[in-house]
Amino acid sequence: MPEQHEPICLNPVGVVRASVDDPMAMPAGGLESVIEIFPQYAEALKGLDENSHIWALLWFHRADRTVLKVVPSMVNPDLPEYGVFGLRAFSRPNPVALSLVKLNKMEGNRLYVSGLDAIDGTPVVDIKPYYEQDIIFSPRTPYIPPKKLEMRKLIFLKKARNHHQEECPGLFTAVRMALIADEHLGQITRPEITVCVEGPVCLADTLQGLSRARLANPPRFIYHPSGELVQSTWQKGEQRLKIACTGLLSREQFQEGSDEDLFRIILTGQGEN
Repeated sequence: MPEQHEPICLNPVGVVRASVDDPMAMPAGGLESVIEIFPQYAEALKGLDENSHIWALLWFHRADRTVLKVVPSMVNPDLPEYGVFGLRAFSRPNPVALSLVKLNKMEGNRLYVSGLDAIDGTPVVDIKPYYEQDIIFSPRTPYIPPKKLEMRKLIFLKKARNHHQEECPGLFTAVRMALIADEHLGQITRPEITVCVEGPVCLADTLQGLSRARLANPPRFIYHPSGELVQSTWQKGEQRLKIACTGLLSREQFQEGSDEDLFRIILTGQGEN
């Protein structure tokens, strides 16, 4: 007989105000939204504005609570089935959602955030600050690549912003390089993939963040500062991928330029992604 427990009762402390009310229309990087904390809980916000990022715990009230296994079809319908505890799928027995968002400003009981993937009217269960000790720089995770390039670009761009903390030509160039490496070599955060970067420091910093490549345990990252070269070299077993360009990319080139026009790409060796 399964062990029986008393029901758990949760009272929402606030509600999400967002421009999207359809879960299927939520963009990959989330939205700029407002978390409105109910007046009776406003005192609990004291000191929260000292944080740049917060965890929002939400209740996905429109989720199907009977679902135990699902294909992440919004990301890639060709991927295999996972148990919902192995994904961030919104349908699950208890639809508690965890979202790390940037706190842009706090005005009274209203939190203005970016990166929140919750529809308008979503109940808020709790708010917690994001602490530095929450960081795991190179965690082991499953490889769930989006099928559409545009979604992959949005996800990589969000990760790059979170790490580098500003948009700049070095970031735009690094994201495009990382997307090319991901296309040719597979999951670029895997411990067997090394990367050597030659170029300006913003390029190197962003590529290290995207690849999660450490200097040790295992050593996967090498950086040579250069005022002339703009390139990265990726190694996976016998495969070697060199990606070079004549200069850092503008926002327009990042969005519109093709890989063939922007980069010189050389792949040598054999292997499987």
